[in-house]
Amino acid sequence: MNQGQELFYNFFMERVKEDKQDEAKALLEKGFAKQAEGTFDQSYLQEVMPKYFELLKPEAVEEFKKAMAHFSSTL
Repeated sequence: MNQGQELFYNFFMERVKEDKQDEAKALLEKGFAKQAEGTFDQSYLQEVMPKYFELLKPEAVEEFKKAMAHFSSTL
């Protein structure tokens, strides 16, 4: 895990519902693997975003959307 991934991991995991921690870790690991393969792109991000939102505490969704909008603009 590189530094950027670690920052994102911590940011996301702090906002995930308690009972969804394992699901969240698996989703992040898949995303990090896709980044390492060079296959993490805008299309994958659009596909996976609803899954991320399902795992978040309701009060964290808007903050996460803003962070992801910034991130997706760099892809």
